[in-house]
Amino acid sequence: MKVGFIGLGIMGKPMAINLIKGGHTLFLHSRSGVPQELRDAGGLPRSNAMEVAQDSEVIITIVPDTPDVERVLFGENGVAPGLSPGKIVVDMSSISPIETKKYAARIRELGCEYLDAPVSGGDVGARNASLTIMVGGKEDTFAKVKPLFELMGSRITLVGGAGDGQTCKVANQIIVALTLEAVAEGLVFASKAGADPAKVREALMGGFAGSRILEVHGERMIKRTFQPGFRVELHQKDLSVALSGARALCVSLPGTAAVQEIFNACSASGDAKSDHSALIKVIETLSCHAITNKMPTEA
Repeated sequence: MKVGFIGLGIMGKPMAINLIKGGHTLFLHSRSGVPQELRDAGGLPRSNAMEVAQDSEVIITIVPDTPDVERVLFGENGVAPGLSPGKIVVDMSSISPIETKKYAARIRELGCEYLDAPVSGGDVGARNASLTIMVGGKEDTFAKVKPLFELMGSRITLVGGAGDGQTCKVANQIIVALTLEAVAEGLVFASKAGADPAKVREALMGGFAGSRILEVHGERMIKRTFQPGFRVELHQKDLSVALSGARALCVSLPGTAAVQEIFNACSASGDAKSDHSALIKVIETLSCHAITNKMPTEA
């Protein structure tokens, strides 16, 4: 296929590389420029999103937030002016389900189709083509794009209609956030009690508490490897979407609200751009104990 790819950051870059490896022609655009690695792999840079859309059959976007998607799709030199009937727009960002439904309707008015297909699995999943992809849209459109999804992910599910992929991603981010916080509490508790947190993590991996969060992010917490990954500020954004949706639906999400406050404290202490596993630093500060035993209060 001729595929457009807009957004070449931590997630987008390896996803685009996997599509090129799969034999597709990629037309590329990113606000920060097209990385040389993608150029060397055969990617074709374009100066704006409109040019990408003009040259492509399927246009994929993966950008940070809801306003970014709107700008890329409908702003000056955006995707919409470059579309012609029959093309497919696939947004793989994590954004508002409510706004997603509006964007889908606007794209369909142009004679094109729209899928919302947010992903989970982080930078590791993007590099290994093992992402979980949650899709909202029409079944026949999904069938056309599925071969592309299969080059980027290992678990691909058509959840329902427009916006349902984003709703699924919001649920995912709620569960991930609360699990991150639980892992952080467990490791801090174990360390303060005198146990080796690395050994505790190893033991827990074989039990009912085992999870990908404990495996990947528990290790990051212990080794203090907080380069993203998935940034704290992006998880804050996702939980804001969850909490605003909860207000609209009259749903109570007390745990989500509590973890959002922990992320807020994490950002306030300078870790907005760190990996979201850095939230353990807030739990450590509240406990006056770091699992590395290097905090001044432990001296």
